[in-house]
Amino acid sequence: MTKLSVNINKIATLRNSRGGDNPNVVKAALDAERFGAEGITVHPRPDERHITYQDVLDLSEVVTTEFNIEGYPDERFMEIIKKVKPAQATLVPDPPTAITSNAGWDTVKHEGFLKEICEAIKAEGVRVSIFVDPDPQFVVGAKNCGADRIELYTEPYAANFHKGKEEAVSHYVAAAAKAQELGLGINAGHDLDLDNLKYLKEQLPQLDEVSIGHALVCDALYMGFENTIQLYLRQLK
Repeated sequence: MTKLSVNINKIATLRNSRGGDNPNVVKAALDAERFGAEGITVHPRPDERHITYQDVLDLSEVVTTEFNIEGYPDERFMEIIKKVKPAQATLVPDPPTAITSNAGWDTVKHEGFLKEICEAIKAEGVRVSIFVDPDPQFVVGAKNCGADRIELYTEPYAANFHKGKEEAVSHYVAAAAKAQELGLGINAGHDLDLDNLKYLKEQLPQLDEVSIGHALVCDALYMGFENTIQLYLRQLK
């Protein structure tokens, strides 16, 4: 079964836009779990424009499903991982000024750096996932770096889904097959929604986890948080 990890960054963005503590990100995470989410994802950026360092600490005390912390593996990120010891650390190549993730790692070019990072994180007992484009060479590179999983960057799939879903998913099928061959777990995330999620799952039955935030929170504005999570879970099952 493919787990649904709810990314609550946008909850924090809404809170920060007004100040104070409404909506409360800890309550949102607990509610997401209560409504069926099988994981909570956060991406604490250096400028704390959504999830803050304190949020991560607070969430680590209460999340009972899989806690997944995404980020660029700089000194600050590594400090968070070592302190919190989440279930999973997802490494993304975003510079500090990036609005959102927009590319996967070149795991061949950056093998030395990523290998050292993977070793350090795994020494803390934390699973490592590397964010990659759907290219078998980068999947092989992730394996060589010591990753436990890959996370397939699905924005290109989502952007091309309505133009031709078979072509849009073809590279992901190849990348997932290579990952499975190498014994890597497979996650996916970015721009997945109620339109394109079910087909991705059908074509990649080996998916371990999807991380969804922006679309899910937007849908929840119209359909309610509990109902929306149930709708996403239905696409995966």
